[in-house]
Amino acid sequence: MVVSHFLKWMDTAKVSERVAAASALASAYVNREMPFEDRCAAEAALTLLLDDPSSKVRQALAEALSMSIHAPLQVISALAADQPDVAAMVLARSPLLTDADLIDRVASGSTAIQKLVADRAVVSMSLAAAVAEVGEAEACLVLLQNYGADIATLSFRRMAERFGHDARVREALVADPRLPSDCRHLLLVKLGEALKASPFVMALMGAARAEKVTRDACVKASLTLIEGTRANEHMALVEHLRLRGDLTASFIIRILAHGKVDFFGAALVVLSGRDEPRVRALLSAGQDVALTALFRSAGLADATHAIILRALKIWREVANGRRVAGAQEVSWLMLKELGGQAAQGEMAGLVKSIHLEALRENARGHALAIAAA
Repeated sequence: MVVSHFLKWMDTAKVSERVAAASALASAYVNREMPFEDRCAAEAALTLLLDDPSSKVRQALAEALSMSIHAPLQVISALAADQPDVAAMVLARSPLLTDADLIDRVASGSTAIQKLVADRAVVSMSLAAAVAEVGEAEACLVLLQNYGADIATLSFRRMAERFGHDARVREALVADPRLPSDCRHLLLVKLGEALKASPFVMALMGAARAEKVTRDACVKASLTLIEGTRANEHMALVEHLRLRGDLTASFIIRILAHGKVDFFGAALVVLSGRDEPRVRALLSAGQDVALTALFRSAGLADATHAIILRALKIWREVANGRRVAGAQEVSWLMLKELGGQAAQGEMAGLVKSIHLEALRENARGHALAIAAA
């Protein structure tokens, strides 16, 4: 009877009065303050209020019902599909909306709707995948900043592929400790491409010089990336580099000169198809003949074998505590294997450049240490 009078009164009430009444009725419903018969009538009234011409009334409903598990499901579903200012609270907070409901809203909604869904207190892996796949850059940025979001490796990869050129998304991705190493490398490449295409860089250096500088910078950054990559991610990063065409002989020689023997082993496993324990055993104690056979099966040119063997022997001695050496000494001994400073050819040029970079880096570190003393 009370609900019957309420509905008749709503026909003539002012908007402000209807807002207050809708809020009171919804609050009473979710707080379960009514007998069963009255609750049924109240649910009917709440459903009818969805047709109120004023969005303020529907906003009041959304405010009162959005966080309750006792809210009428049909009312919540309708409010979630309402105009953005009405749907916002329901999409952001309602526990009654399933992943399927929210994924539909992400797929068909505006950027504002996508951001609301991405910022929910708990975002499942499947919902995060939907945002990563079809969400706008702003929604992906909100998702990455949401500590309650469960983001799969594949979703990180999709965001890196789709928005790696966007500085805000790129920064958020790099700052996330969950980001896989292959995604970090992809972002390095995206950053290099962005720098190379910059009008300022093009005007300052020209196309050819910009190409070389950005390529060299990406290679150096890749070495730093390998240092911070967990051993269990080495295979994934190697496969990523191989598919991109970046796992070249020059890159392999560079990483070996810098002592990334574990990563070199992962590369040999991928390139040769040999099982990992066998490759690890050969790298730690294998004879030259067996190692050379392994290098050939990995597709490494014969011209690279001597300097790779020289570097491996030095890093073995370092690992066993019989020698202290770094990239500077190792690259110098690799160069001696090719004939020293007078050596000519592409391979010698590569090793010379690695040695000069190591010299500069060591000198820079020494100078900084003196300045800090």
